[in-house]
Amino acid sequence: MDPPIRRFRIFGKQQSLHDLLGGGIAADVMLWRRRNVPIVILLGALAAWMLFYVSGYTFLSFASKVLLLLLTVLFIWAKAAAVLNRPPPPIPKMNLSKEAISEAAVFVGSYLNKLLSMFEDIALGKDPKLFYRVAFCLWLTSIIGGLTDLITLGYTGLVVVLTIPVLIEKYEDCIDRYMMQGYVQVQTCQRVYKENHTKVKNWITEKKKLI
Repeated sequence: MDPPIRRFRIFGKQQSLHDLLGGGIAADVMLWRRRNVPIVILLGALAAWMLFYVSGYTFLSFASKVLLLLLTVLFIWAKAAAVLNRPPPPIPKMNLSKEAISEAAVFVGSYLNKLLSMFEDIALGKDPKLFYRVAFCLWLTSIIGGLTDLITLGYTGLVVVLTIPVLIEKYEDCIDRYMMQGYVQVQTCQRVYKENHTKVKNWITEKKKLI
């Protein structure tokens, strides 16, 4: 009698998808535990995509016009307040502390050092696996970049991030069942291949002996 087949779990027995995604606020948003946040993000991303892609605006021109309008309003407000003896616009004090600048510099510097170290390993041929991974990612990025623009790609990626994980969590049992069926089929094909390979190998060995 064949041993019972254990249930196939896509994320293992102990870890849930929420744990694999970090278990924090980002995981809550991606799994729609805080429904208002992903809805706002998707609507904002859709509005941005329509603004930049459909209307033909570029980010640089849009940001310049918004900053120009904001600075113009604040400048006129401040001048009018001085003439009319009114309080100036409530602008908070804009100043970065040395600690914040140091932390940001250390954070950015650590990642830059990792990238430079990876580049050095690839350039000197020290890590072939890393080279193949990076080359594949760059090749895939070039293909995707040739098919679409950066704005559409970013919007599509955001939609995927906010929809696929929650669908996987919702239909995890169904996905596990189909993956188990696929796993059994692969094991069956592998067993049949090994049996046929052994038979062919034995047949070739017998023919060689006869010769």
